[in-house]
Amino acid sequence: MRTALTLAALTALVLPTAGCALNQHDNARPAATRPETQARTDERMVWWTHARFGMFIHWGLYAIPAGRWGERTDYGEWIRDSARIPVDEYDKLRADFNPAPFNAEEIVLAAKNAGMQYIVITSKHHDGFCLFDSKLTDWDVMSTPFKRDIMREMADACARHGIRLCWYYSIMDWHHPDYLPRRPWERAGRPDAGADFNRYVAYMKGQLNELLSNYGPIGVLWFDGQWEGTWTDQRGQDLESFVRSLQPDIIINSRVGRSGGAFGLEGESGMLGDYATPEQTIPPTAIRTVPWETCMTMNGHWGYNAADKNFKSATDLIRKLADIASKGGNFLLNVGPTAEGKIPPESVERLQEIGRWMSVNAESVRQTEAGPYDAPLDWGCVTQKPLDGGRTRLYLHVFNWPASGRLVLPGLLNDGGSAHLLASPATTLNVSRAEDSLVIELPAAAPDPIDSVIVLDLSSAPDLNKPPTITADADIFVEQLTVSIETDRPNVMIRATTDGSEPTLESPAPPLVPITESTVVKARAFRAGRPVSPVTSRSFAKVAPMPPVVEGLEYGLDYEFFEAQVKSVSELDGLTAKSTGQCPDFRLPRQPTHDNWCYRFRGLVRIPADGVYTFYTKSDDGSRLTIGTTVVVDNDGPHSAFEKSGKAALAAGWHPIEVTFFENTGGNELVVSWAGPGIEKQTIPARVLARRPAR
Repeated sequence: MRTALTLAALTALVLPTAGCALNQHDNARPAATRPETQARTDERMVWWTHARFGMFIHWGLYAIPAGRWGERTDYGEWIRDSARIPVDEYDKLRADFNPAPFNAEEIVLAAKNAGMQYIVITSKHHDGFCLFDSKLTDWDVMSTPFKRDIMREMADACARHGIRLCWYYSIMDWHHPDYLPRRPWERAGRPDAGADFNRYVAYMKGQLNELLSNYGPIGVLWFDGQWEGTWTDQRGQDLESFVRSLQPDIIINSRVGRSGGAFGLEGESGMLGDYATPEQTIPPTAIRTVPWETCMTMNGHWGYNAADKNFKSATDLIRKLADIASKGGNFLLNVGPTAEGKIPPESVERLQEIGRWMSVNAESVRQTEAGPYDAPLDWGCVTQKPLDGGRTRLYLHVFNWPASGRLVLPGLLNDGGSAHLLASPATTLNVSRAEDSLVIELPAAAPDPIDSVIVLDLSSAPDLNKPPTITADADIFVEQLTVSIETDRPNVMIRATTDGSEPTLESPAPPLVPITESTVVKARAFRAGRPVSPVTSRSFAKVAPMPPVVEGLEYGLDYEFFEAQVKSVSELDGLTAKSTGQCPDFRLPRQPTHDNWCYRFRGLVRIPADGVYTFYTKSDDGSRLTIGTTVVVDNDGPHSAFEKSGKAALAAGWHPIEVTFFENTGGNELVVSWAGPGIEKQTIPARVLARRPAR
């Protein structure tokens, strides 16, 4: 039986290929790689953005209990943690792993026939068990009765059928003796004395070296489990560089780093990696600023659960695929194979139905971009594809076939165009104009009850009558405010007003003079003497800053510590604190070794000058920041590290501030920042925090 290797042995395995130095107390320094440029990033992302559709596979020892432990049947891939199974007991599952019916060819063809172009499979999930032949541990598939390298068989099958193979790899590892932190419930029986997280990182890099050296080109490294406090963005940057030293053209997801509570989609995420990874959700509007991929289960579990028959319908999944593509994203749809290595029949059925639709309509998804509309229309959604000569092809995904026989594209100002059914190119459709809309005359019956696709070819880029964008630092101000008005539409002029009237050609053009009184700014786009957009408006209010508090103070904050399982900061109201004390700032006085605890900080913050200030809380899980009696930042609810902000107009001087934060499970983090007149965004320093001394 293989045994865990020493740090020196791990280093020897990592270094020959990686070309980086490692010492016992640091991560490996990033290896020398070709300089990253936006052009290089765009180049390696081409195949991925063209694919739009991939298969996620969650498979491991957790498939053996199939969701059942004790009396409960609702577990999944987290069963070891959720059911609190001791590591020695969980280890026994290895002797039962013998999926003789597993057929990589069958799984790869199921993905390919569904129209998927890449597969992301769990090489190692949070339980640490490896589905590949690792020389660094015996906690892998080669130490089971199966004794076959599943990743090798998947790599060979993907190569035969032109599918990009991608690895999921968990940064978190509940099995490795050096991974920290331990599960809170197992610390008493499995102490962490002597554990060395840097040694674990060396082990992880050794395994990634194996995965990226022994199986040919890998499309994506899909990291996960990055949210615990031992992982940092600095470690993530180092890991990203290490991976690129092995395969420079590999794509890496945002979970290589801690930042990005929505896994990269929120505004100031500081995202590492190449693309954002929202989970089980589809953004409400198009996202064009960063590549992104929604990963989603077919039922309620990632790993196989025999009792979970709550599968999404093929209709729902096909429409989700179209919706995601129309917003500029990829769809990574999960299957959880059984302990025998078979895709559950319900998943197979849905993949086949999706495949039937894709066999006709794939071009309306692949190699497309986000459509011109930011959100779905009442009848469906739109993807688009640039054509030669500046022309554009729109794919109109019609979920709800209009009873009137007329499909309306509101606000599309392009001249005419030609249209036909994608399923029947010879069936041309009449296109006409009705004021600011294009109208397509449809057949009486929908060719596909799930999603009928109509092709509309335009002679130029889509010209949608989107109104100009009005931006400012805030909707409130103390003395004056600068407002910007912009548009990305070509060949238009903007006219704006600040007196509440409707803009005309005679109204002023931006930029506007700074606003000094409360007003409503309105703007509209014009072309060739006529309006070509709706009027957009935004209200701005001049406010008196909150008056400061003046009384004797001393530096520091008061805090209360609670032990409670809550899902909202409001649930702390009425609870008794387990302990209280003072601290210099919003850094947690201590981090308990268990889950389900909360802090409430109270004190005052010194505002240096009258003005509008922005406050931020980045927390894992929920948090709320109040100035005086006003909630300024509401970042409530269970979630991974996520930042929200809010604004307040404040007079110079001391103001009461309260920050409440709770931790459920997993990682914990709280960072409280601010920005304002003369202050770049930064953590609120201790020198501007004070408390009322006890009397």
